[in-house]
Amino acid sequence: MKKTYKIDVDCANCANKMEAAAQKTPGVKNATVNFMMLKMNVEFEEGQDPKTVMQAVRQNCKKVEDDCEIFL
Repeated sequence: MKKTYKIDVDCANCANKMEAAAQKTPGVKNATVNFMMLKMNVEFEEGQDPKTVMQAVRQNCKKVEDDCEIFL
């Protein structure tokens, strides 16, 4: 399953940090961040609950970039 989320991030480097953090989150098969569009595309592993996984993604992203936001 793939979903797109609106994000708020200040710079392209921060967006890259968010992308890396999201990709390392259990339950995420793939994640890409488009800084220009302020969107995050997430592909979930089979059988994962997107809401639960995205809470973990948000926490991991906040660890690397505390002023970013993912609108769930």
